[in-house]
Amino acid sequence: MGAINEYYRAMDRDAAIVHPECPRAIDTPDEGPAFDAVDAGKVDPEYEFCKLVALILGEPYSVDLVGLTFLYPPPEGAPQSPEEADALPEGSPYLEGPVVAEFAGRVRDALAGVENDRLLALAAQWSTIEEFEIYSDTGPQDLLPLIEELVGLARRAKEHEQQLYCWMGGW
Repeated sequence: MGAINEYYRAMDRDAAIVHPECPRAIDTPDEGPAFDAVDAGKVDPEYEFCKLVALILGEPYSVDLVGLTFLYPPPEGAPQSPEEADALPEGSPYLEGPVVAEFAGRVRDALAGVENDRLLALAAQWSTIEEFEIYSDTGPQDLLPLIEELVGLARRAKEHEQQLYCWMGGW
C-alpha cells in the first residue's frame, strides 16, 4: 500500500484527532468518524501540497510555509533518540502511523480565497513541479479536480470557522 494523505476540516484539535487510527475520507459512517474530507492519495502535505500553497500565495516553497503542527501521535510521547525508537513496540503509531497534523490558518484562507477563474492556471503551474514531472505523467487536467476539491474544502472550513487537517497513513 502506498501513502495516503487525506485533507479534512474539523472544529478544533480535539475533534480532529477523534479515532486517529481511522481514515478520514470514508464511504460509510460505520467505517469511522465522518469528516468532510478529500482523499489526495500521494499528495504529501510538506511537498506537493505545500508547493500548491506557495503558488497560490506567490511565495517561494518552504516546508514551513504550511505551518504544520503534528497532533497525533502526541509529540510529547515521541522517542527522543534512536535507542528509544528501537525500543518502541511493534505497531506503535510513532513507527507506523497514522499521523494527524493541523495546517496554519493562512493555508485555509489562501485556498478559500482562490478565484475560480485562476484554478486552471494553478493546475498548469502545479503540474510542472518536480514531484509530478519526475514520478508521473500528471498533467493539469489530472490536478484540476483535486484543486477544486481542496479549494471547496477550505471554503467550507472557513464558512464554518473550522481548521484544515491532514491524516497521513498507509505506509
